[in-house]
Amino acid sequence: MIAGPAVAHAGTGLPGGFIAGVEHPLTGPDHMLAMVSVGLWGYFLGKPMIYLLPMVFPIMMAIGAGVGMAGVSLPPVEIGIAVSVCVLGALILGAVKAPTWIACAVVGLFALFHGYAHGIELPSAADPIGYSLGFVLATGSLHVAGIAIGSLAALPRGETVLRGLGGVVCAIGLGFLWVAAR
Repeated sequence: MIAGPAVAHAGTGLPGGFIAGVEHPLTGPDHMLAMVSVGLWGYFLGKPMIYLLPMVFPIMMAIGAGVGMAGVSLPPVEIGIAVSVCVLGALILGAVKAPTWIACAVVGLFALFHGYAHGIELPSAADPIGYSLGFVLATGSLHVAGIAIGSLAALPRGETVLRGLGGVVCAIGLGFLWVAAR
């Protein structure tokens, strides 16, 4: 009399769908730290970068996903993702004020690796469109979270604390790099 749910798409690859796409960046510490760091670095750089970097990242991430779906090979993706966390943390730690084109190029390059990782997963997802929409929305939300965290710089010693967080992110990125390189 009590039936369980029908699981019509069992075995089709990724759980797929919007929720799985949202969960991926939120539950993967490497992705989460990189996305928050993009927003935080954008905050440090000020206008227009506070708006521009969070736009460059998802655009280039979508291009990277397309490259992954097309089967084009990139250098080891996990190493690229680990380097992105490490470098973004170092940029925050150093409060690096890069010119617009360099900041966009750095963030864009890292976004290609993050997008590529999604793109090679997408063909096996039960709902690739929903999955894509979910991870793009979660990515944007994490960028906004980074900007919000950056607003703590206005507090006494806030910038020092945020730069320290950048150092922690960089150290975690080195840990990711160690694991990815093994």
